[in-house]
Amino acid sequence: MAQTGKEVADRPPPGQTTQPEENETPGEIEGLDEEKDEVSELRPSQFNAAMDLSAAAYSPFSKYRGSIASTEGFEHNLHVLAKDQYPGRAMGIFTSGGDAQGMNPAVRAVVRMGIYLGCKVYFIHEGYQGLVDGGNSIRQATWASVSGILDDGGTIIGSARCKEFRERPGRLRAAKNLIEHGINNIVCIGGDGSLTGANLFRKEWDSLLKELVETKEITQEDADKYKHLNIVGLVGSIDNDFCGTDMTIGADSALHRVMEAVDCITTTASSHQRCFVMEVMGRHCGYLALVTALGSDADWVFMPEAPPDPGWEDQLCNKLKTTREMGQRLNIIVLAEGAIDTEGKPITSDGVRQLITDRLKYDTRVTILGHVQRGGCPSAFDRVLGTRMGTEAVLALMEATATSQPVVIALSGNQTVRVPLMHCVEKTLAVAQAMEAKRFKEAQELRGRSFKGNLETYIRLSKLRPKLFSNKQQSFNLAVLNIGAPACGVNAAVRSIIRYGLCEGHKMYAIFDGFEGLINNQVKSLDWMAVNGWSSVGGSLLGCQKTSAAKIGLGKIAAKIREHNFHALLIIGGYEAYTSVIQMYEARNKHPELQIPLICIPATISNNVPGTEFSIGADTALNEIVRICDKIKQSAQGSKRRIFVIETMGGYCGYLATLAALASGADQAYIYEEPFTIKDLIDDVDHLRKKMEGHLKRGLLLRNEMANEHYSTDFITKLLQEEGKGVFSARSNVLGHMQQGGLPTPFDRAFATKMGCKAVTYAVSLIEKVATPDGKVVCNTPESAVVLGLLKRQSEFTPVEILKPKTDLEHRMPLEQWWLKLRPLLRILAKHESVYIGDFVESGVDEVDQ
Repeated sequence: MAQTGKEVADRPPPGQTTQPEENETPGEIEGLDEEKDEVSELRPSQFNAAMDLSAAAYSPFSKYRGSIASTEGFEHNLHVLAKDQYPGRAMGIFTSGGDAQGMNPAVRAVVRMGIYLGCKVYFIHEGYQGLVDGGNSIRQATWASVSGILDDGGTIIGSARCKEFRERPGRLRAAKNLIEHGINNIVCIGGDGSLTGANLFRKEWDSLLKELVETKEITQEDADKYKHLNIVGLVGSIDNDFCGTDMTIGADSALHRVMEAVDCITTTASSHQRCFVMEVMGRHCGYLALVTALGSDADWVFMPEAPPDPGWEDQLCNKLKTTREMGQRLNIIVLAEGAIDTEGKPITSDGVRQLITDRLKYDTRVTILGHVQRGGCPSAFDRVLGTRMGTEAVLALMEATATSQPVVIALSGNQTVRVPLMHCVEKTLAVAQAMEAKRFKEAQELRGRSFKGNLETYIRLSKLRPKLFSNKQQSFNLAVLNIGAPACGVNAAVRSIIRYGLCEGHKMYAIFDGFEGLINNQVKSLDWMAVNGWSSVGGSLLGCQKTSAAKIGLGKIAAKIREHNFHALLIIGGYEAYTSVIQMYEARNKHPELQIPLICIPATISNNVPGTEFSIGADTALNEIVRICDKIKQSAQGSKRRIFVIETMGGYCGYLATLAALASGADQAYIYEEPFTIKDLIDDVDHLRKKMEGHLKRGLLLRNEMANEHYSTDFITKLLQEEGKGVFSARSNVLGHMQQGGLPTPFDRAFATKMGCKAVTYAVSLIEKVATPDGKVVCNTPESAVVLGLLKRQSEFTPVEILKPKTDLEHRMPLEQWWLKLRPLLRILAKHESVYIGDFVESGVDEVDQ
C-alpha cells in the first residue's frame, strides 16, 4: 500500500541543545535538551519503549495530534462477513468540502461492500446541496456505476458548498429526502466542517422527524422505522490536518504532485543557478510544506506552526550565500500558503523572492502550485487507504446501534480504527485556536509528536555544517553500506545516516559496492556536503551487491572492521542484508571484531524482510506497478474485450502483486502464499467470461513471479486465450526491472530519512554504554544485532535471534505477513464470491497519542 509506516524519535535526539546557530533554518524549538541523556542510559532492550515511534499505516508522515481515545487489540477479534448478510438496509454516501485524490476509491469501496452485504447504496450528488435538493440528486448506485474510477482524481459524485444546510429549514428538507429513499445510514467524506455538519444533522434527527410528522410530510410509521440516523465519517483532505488519523485521504497524492514539481524545478534551477520559492497549499497546516522540505533537501521551509524568529531575513540570506560559496548551484525554498512570522503577519512567496533579489541579486523565481496539488491520479497509498476506509465505514454502519456515537474511520499505525467524530473535531479546532492566540509551541504539540519530530529532523539535516548537539567526550566510527538489489530511497537513508551521525560528533564512513567493496578497501569518509541532494536520487549511489557476508568470508570482513576501527555497521538492504546480520551475529564468538552494533535497515521492493511490515523502496515500486497497470487498462479501452496478465517482482513474497491488484482494481492476484490449482484458474476464467459478456471490456490479473512453478504467466495467458475464444483475448506483460527504477516517492524519502536517524541514535546508545576510555567497543548481546522495522503502531529494533525462527528461510520471507488479510477484500470488490475479514480496531477506552 502504498505503504504504511512512521517515524523518527518523538522525543528529541539525545544530547540536543538549543543554542542558536548562524544560518539556522526556521522553526527552532526551545527546551529540547531536557531529556538529552535519557535514551543513552537505557538498556538496549528498553530502547524501543523510550523511542516509542507510532507507525503510520502507509506513510511515515503520520501525525498524532493530541490524545484521542482508542483501544488497541481488537484486530485479533476478527469477524467473518457473509454475502447478503444485511439485506434490506439502505445507506447514502456523499463527498463534501474540497476534493481530494482517493475519494473515488472510497466511494467505490462503500458502494461495492454495501451491495455485497445486501444493502441499497445511494449516491448523494453535490454533497449537502444534494441532500437538500433531493430528487435526481439522490440516485441508487449499482456495481457498474463505480467501475473504472480507482484511478480518477476528484470525486465522481461532486462536491459543493451549501448555505441552505446551515439553517434548520434546509436540514428539514434533507431529512425528508432521506426518509423518502429509506436512508438512515450515511457515509460522509470531507473535512472537519463537513463532519461537524453531519454530527449536527444526527443530533437534530429526532426533532426533525417529529416536525415532519406534525406537518404531515412523512408518516409516523416512517418516523418510527427510521428513527435513528447513523453517521460514519471519512476524512478527505490534502492538508492532512485532521486530528485522530495518521493520514487523511488525498495527502499522499498531493505530496506526489508537489515532489514531482520540486524534482522538475531542481533540474532547471541547477542549470541556471537559480533560487526557487515553491508555494504549496496549507492555509492553516504546514504538513505538505514540511514533508516536501524533508524529502527534497530544501534550504528553508516556512509554515504556520513554526514561524521563523525575528531576524530571519538575515539568517536566510546568509545561508543561501554560504551554500553558493560552497558550490551549490541552486536553492529551493518551500513556503506554505499560510506561512506567518511570530507576530502573525503573512510571509508571502513574492515577499521572499523580493528579499533574495534585493539583497543577494540572485535570479529568483516563484512557483505557486495551486490546485495542481489536488489533481491527477491518486497514489497507490490513497487508493488502498480509501478502499480500506470505505470498507470499514460500511461495517461500522451495519454494526451501529441506537446508542452508537458517530465515528470517523481513521488510520492508526497499520490498522483501521474507529474514533469518536466530535472528539477528533474538537482536537482539530484546538490547533486553530492555539495558532490564533500565537501559541505556536502548543500548536506544534497538538499537531503531534511526529509532526514535531519531522520538524526537528529537518532542522538537523538541512544545516550547512554539522554542529555538535551533545557533550559527548568520545567520537565513534560508524559505517554504512548497501546490500541487495536496488531500491528507491536508499540514498535518502544514507544521507540521513551521514548527516545525523555528523551532528552527533561521529566520523561517518561509506562502504561502496557492499561487502565486496569493504574487502577491496572501497571505504570513504563522507562530509556534510558529500550527500547533498541525495534524497531525490533513485537507485543506490553507494552501489549494491547481493553477496552476503558469509559468501564473502566472515573472517575477511572481521579483519577489515578491525583495520578501519569501525564501531558499528548500518546495513541498508533486503533479505541478503538481513541474513548477513544473522551470519555475523552467529560468528561473533569466532570473530570478536563482529561484536559491534549491527543494524539492518530493510530496503527492498519485495518487502520480504522479517521484523518489519514495510521496507524502503516498496512504495516506489508499488506506485510504478500501479501506473503501468493504469496505462495497460487504458490501452484496452480502444480494443476488443481483453484480459491482461501482469507479472510482478517480489520473489516468493506476494506483497507487490496483492497491493498493486487492490490499488488497480484487478480481478485476481496469484501469489505463492495462497496456493491455487487448475480448478481455481478455471473458476477465474468463468468469472472473467461472465464479466466480459456484460458491458466491461477489460480484465486485469496480476501474478507474482514465483507464484507457482508450473502455472507460469505464459501458461495462464494461453489458458485464458484458449478458454476465452469468442468472448475475449489475452495478453501478458512482464514488468521486470522497471519496478526498481524511478525516483523515490515522498513516502520512501521520508521513511528512509527517519529510519536512518533512528538507526544512528540506537547504535550510538549501544556504543556509549560499553565503550572504554580508549575507544574499544564490545557489544555481544542479542539487542546489538537487530532489524529496524515498522510493526503496527511503532518502530521496533528486533534482535535477529528472535526473528530467525519466524523466517521461512527456504523462500526468503516472514512466516506471517499482515497484508494477507486484505486478499478477500480484493476478490469481493472484483465481484468474486468471497469472505472478508474485517481489520478494524474499535475506539474506546485506552488513551493513546493521535
